[in-house]
Amino acid sequence: MAEVAAQAEVSEATVSRVLNDKPGVSEATRATVLTAIGVLGFEVPERLRPRAGALVGLITPELTNPIFPAFAQTIESGLAARGFTSVLCTQTPGGVHEDVYVQMLLDRGVAGIICISGQHADTGESVARYVTLQQQGVPLVLVNGYREGVEAAFVASDDASAMQLAVTHLRELGHTRIGLAVGPRQYVPVLEKIAGFEAAMGAGTGAGADGPPLIAVGQFTVEGGAHSTTTLIERGATAIIYASDIMALGGMRQARRMGLCVPRDLSIVGYDDSPLMAFTDPPLTTLRQSVTEMSEAIVQALMDGIRGNTDPPPQLVFQSELVVRGSTARVPSKHLHGVTAVR
Repeated sequence: MAEVAAQAEVSEATVSRVLNDKPGVSEATRATVLTAIGVLGFEVPERLRPRAGALVGLITPELTNPIFPAFAQTIESGLAARGFTSVLCTQTPGGVHEDVYVQMLLDRGVAGIICISGQHADTGESVARYVTLQQQGVPLVLVNGYREGVEAAFVASDDASAMQLAVTHLRELGHTRIGLAVGPRQYVPVLEKIAGFEAAMGAGTGAGADGPPLIAVGQFTVEGGAHSTTTLIERGATAIIYASDIMALGGMRQARRMGLCVPRDLSIVGYDDSPLMAFTDPPLTTLRQSVTEMSEAIVQALMDGIRGNTDPPPQLVFQSELVVRGSTARVPSKHLHGVTAVR
């Protein structure tokens, strides 16, 4: 252990945690230690070596939203550090359905499957497909969208508390007419965002101090964000929280089309803190998902399932971080009532 620790430039305690497969070690450090063991000519313990050529299915939504490539990259790195190869399957509107991907993965003998924002996140879809996988003994991790009745590992962001962070920030800037732009209501993360937003606005019963909550439902796209922005501004919003950075970018563009300046006339908060959001004009204030920490938890949960851990699968919820940049400012002196979009 001392030789391995010296070779890997870590403590002996870290080497011990890796050898005993204990938590608290990053995937990069774990990979460094296992590499050092091989370099020194020692044999890696059998239980730390997955079977040769082991594959893991990774099913994601379309990669046009930068947050999903970010998850895919960090999860792939974590799997590779454990000796697994990820098989990336991306879903696009009208493309291959998740069920078809799952069968293709099973036909290839994958060791487990990770689904990010998949059918499990859609309350209009049955969870029977996941129950069947569970009964077949397929290790399964479902990301962002908890559903009752599935004994799988769940990893998610705390969407409700994220809304609290955003509303508190905007209220501290003097905003009271705060809008929320989200995707379709059948998705679990959307329902949690709405519930958190209403609670934060004091509108859990449907009406707060400034009337009914300002919520616009659209699509998780640039165009969806633009359409929701028009709706919310016309209803008097001086600040808008978006369910994704992509929607927020659509909101910025639409605000400019309407002759408004962000953040002087309209404050905008995104969600995800996907790559490049610090370089928008203005830089986007957003709610950062804990991609690295969540990805490590996802990989660890899958490893536990592959190794036959009989404990109840975990339900892990991660807090988001408010990243304040240049797209939010104090409430404008005049509220934006009656503004009409320029088309």
